[in-house]
Amino acid sequence: MRDWWRDLTDLVLPAECGGCGRPRTVLCARCRAALGGTGPCRVRPAPEPAGLPPVHAAARYADEVRATLLAHKERGALALSGPLGEALSGAVRAGLATVRAPGAGGGSVLLVPVPSARRAVRARGHDPVRRIAYAAAGELRRAGVPAHVLPALRQRRDVADQSELDARQRLANLAGALTVAPGCGRLLSAGRVVLVDDLMTTGASLAEAARAVRARSWADSPVRGAGSSISGPASVYGGETRERRGEQRNGPAQQWAGRRSGRPPVTAGADSADGVVDGMCAAVVAASPDAFEISRN
Repeated sequence: MRDWWRDLTDLVLPAECGGCGRPRTVLCARCRAALGGTGPCRVRPAPEPAGLPPVHAAARYADEVRATLLAHKERGALALSGPLGEALSGAVRAGLATVRAPGAGGGSVLLVPVPSARRAVRARGHDPVRRIAYAAAGELRRAGVPAHVLPALRQRRDVADQSELDARQRLANLAGALTVAPGCGRLLSAGRVVLVDDLMTTGASLAEAARAVRARSWADSPVRGAGSSISGPASVYGGETRERRGEQRNGPAQQWAGRRSGRPPVTAGADSADGVVDGMCAAVVAASPDAFEISRN
């Protein structure tokens, strides 16, 4: 009922721009241009968490873009899901160009939203990332891309609010927090998986989502991962954290759990010689400005 009432209010009452507050417009032309940026770009946080798939973002998280995302997420400006979904769809298309499709046909594109904390969804009255994902899927289908939303991920334990946590603390906070819902494991192998979120800062949420999807794919594969659209199996952060310069073993203890336990190592989707990346990818509406600055396209 709450979502229905908000949707109706957005349609009936005069709106203001989610980015700058200009009256009688959901998002003005200037703020739409900021949201579109200069086109989707490959982004990398520093330090880059192990297992993070290739991530593309539509815009920098600043100024009008930041205000737009907060208006949609925290103030319930639901009409903004349209332009935000359009921006996300561009980042998805850019990401798909970096992954090999499974088999000859390619299959459908599965947008897998990173789930919000249950208490946050209750407080907001909606799941902003899922709403944007559905808008993006619609944009992609209109462009001829067979995209569907698969809300496959669930939180299996509560996590702390991450707003005051640094990169290392966020990794520890989220380690093992996500799982794939029953019945979704096989569906994930039926198409190209794109993890989607509204914002990437440290990359911890996307890395944990990738770990959960890879672990489910590995468990469900008849030959333990062969033939899956996901690039290899994964343990809990079973790799190294890549810094801006070189690779250093400076991640949390969880990163080395996979090697100690003898479980299969993580495959982070490393670039191949021809510039194509195997496995899943990720797409976000916005990323921190620093993530754009260290992009190595």
